[in-house]
Amino acid sequence: MEWYDPTTRNLPWKQTGDAYKIWLSEIIMQQTRVEQGTPYYLSFVKQYPTVKKLAAAPLDEVLKLWEGLGYYSRARNLHYAAKQVMTEHKGKFPSTHKEILKLKGIGSYTAAAISSFAYNLPHAVLDGNVFRFLSRVYGIETPVDSTAGKKQFENLATQLLNKKDPALYNQAIMDFGSLVCKPKNPLCTACPFSSHCKALELNKVQLLPVKGKKLIKTERHFHYLVLFDAKHIYIKQREANDIWKGLFEFPMVEEVDSPRATVHSNIFKNMDGVPNRGLWTVDHRLSYRQTLTHQLINGHFYELKTKKLLAANTGYLKISKDSISNYAFPKIVRTYLQDRLNFLS
Repeated sequence: MEWYDPTTRNLPWKQTGDAYKIWLSEIIMQQTRVEQGTPYYLSFVKQYPTVKKLAAAPLDEVLKLWEGLGYYSRARNLHYAAKQVMTEHKGKFPSTHKEILKLKGIGSYTAAAISSFAYNLPHAVLDGNVFRFLSRVYGIETPVDSTAGKKQFENLATQLLNKKDPALYNQAIMDFGSLVCKPKNPLCTACPFSSHCKALELNKVQLLPVKGKKLIKTERHFHYLVLFDAKHIYIKQREANDIWKGLFEFPMVEEVDSPRATVHSNIFKNMDGVPNRGLWTVDHRLSYRQTLTHQLINGHFYELKTKKLLAANTGYLKISKDSISNYAFPKIVRTYLQDRLNFLS
């Protein structure tokens, strides 16, 4: 707390005691860099200045504003929780750790952060920065992602918490982990804890914290048929309980790499009728990749132009190409559109 200078990271959500805005910042900043998340935070506060405004917004609109930030379940949970606040708390953001924890998408860290920063309640935060700092100073080699590790760190963080000013203490320890006890190239020579840091003493700074689970990525192939005429294009909203639920994409089949004709045939099977074959012009296949936490997505795009699209098929939307920017797409589709929108126009 002596080290902490509140002006070092003059972030907008640090300038408010509004629990709603603090909650917004915490959800947006999960698994997101500050420099990437800050513009999104400012956009959300501008468009939805109150929890009532957010709850009343259509989910598609919220997803569009979230577009490009990734981990879209956060946006869906955010919207759902806003409705919870309206229905279960009469529009007033809950003020106890127990009630905050009941909101959709809020775990122990987020509940502790909101309750301490908004209400100065004595709950210790445990984010990646705090895990790293504590594991190094105390030389803890228990995996932070294990049940035993989480319990050990939770007990230690609670024991160390300054109960008189938990908000300041929590902010200080998080910023210290972010700015001094960094994942790579930590500032050990300038660290006030270096004289009793176990990791530094045992030359284990880069070995801590320990993570026990190995990340295994699944590779998937999405084959998109970009079906359009002079003015319209087909899109479809993802509904399955899978990645990118609620976002839009082109007609798609998921399968291993396949010949173009097979892809066309398999997609058409899912439509009420085969689109007017008219003058089909098929450009070469364009492929893109997107890496997610547990998955590697290969997106293959096949452009097919016809004289006139039929009326929208079941599950598909026939939209004006001029309105395509109104819909939220996964990053891989958005990247394709950025490259090829002129061709489609």
